[in-house]
Amino acid sequence: MSAWHLQQESEEQEKESVMIFDTHAHYDDEAFDEDREQLISGLPSRGIEAVVNIGASIRTTENTLELVRKYPHVYGTAGVHPNETGELTDQKIDWLREAAASPGIVAVGEIGLDYYWDEPDRETQKYWFVRQLDLAREVKLPVVIHSRDAAKDTLDIMKAQKSEEIGGVIHCFSYGVELAREYLNMGFYLGVGGVLTFKNGRKLREVVEYMPMDRMVLETDCPYLSPVPFRGKRNSSLNLPLVVKAVSEIRGIPEEEVIRITRDNGRALYRLED
Repeated sequence: MSAWHLQQESEEQEKESVMIFDTHAHYDDEAFDEDREQLISGLPSRGIEAVVNIGASIRTTENTLELVRKYPHVYGTAGVHPNETGELTDQKIDWLREAAASPGIVAVGEIGLDYYWDEPDRETQKYWFVRQLDLAREVKLPVVIHSRDAAKDTLDIMKAQKSEEIGGVIHCFSYGVELAREYLNMGFYLGVGGVLTFKNGRKLREVVEYMPMDRMVLETDCPYLSPVPFRGKRNSSLNLPLVVKAVSEIRGIPEEEVIRITRDNGRALYRLED
């Protein structure tokens, strides 16, 4: 067989072997209590290369550490969601620092601001957002940012804290092109999931059309935000091909290319080596 044919065969095999990277999931959620083991262990055989399980409180970070130890294709993050920051203390920040040093923990998050629920109070959320950004800088890990109905304050804090030096992803990006441009200019990735398929997902579709592909990562936020036609039902990484299809149609590129690019982006975001 000629060298050209060998190269073509190698490229085809590589294309076939590239699988989806789910950069944001919550498999420790009680929604998975009945079939967690079966579902997670079966992901690689169903086209999902890796999953990052996200810490959203001290308890869920503890759960995440257990999942990371149990499954070789599951990575994790250590952090406290803005609506859970009322539980934080200096001692718990010390615990998060230790957790962030554990094998398989690849980021600090999800952290940020959430004014939709508006609890705890905004000053408490801001204080612990800054503290967790400082923690990420200290442990040299990227951040997973949660921002809901808090566009200006989130960006102001991230700029004031020079978060471009830390790096990371804006999870479940829900703002418009103008704000996307700000974060892209800071070097952040944008998380794209099931909302892209919603009828009211116009802003995200505009962002996906606008943004460079090398800044896009796929995520589920499962068990939440299932793509159409499963909206309202439990989400899982197995639904990501529907998001891939939507990105493919918007960008006019093959689905295999979407999978390859976003997989490489996910690994770059979390600083994983092949």
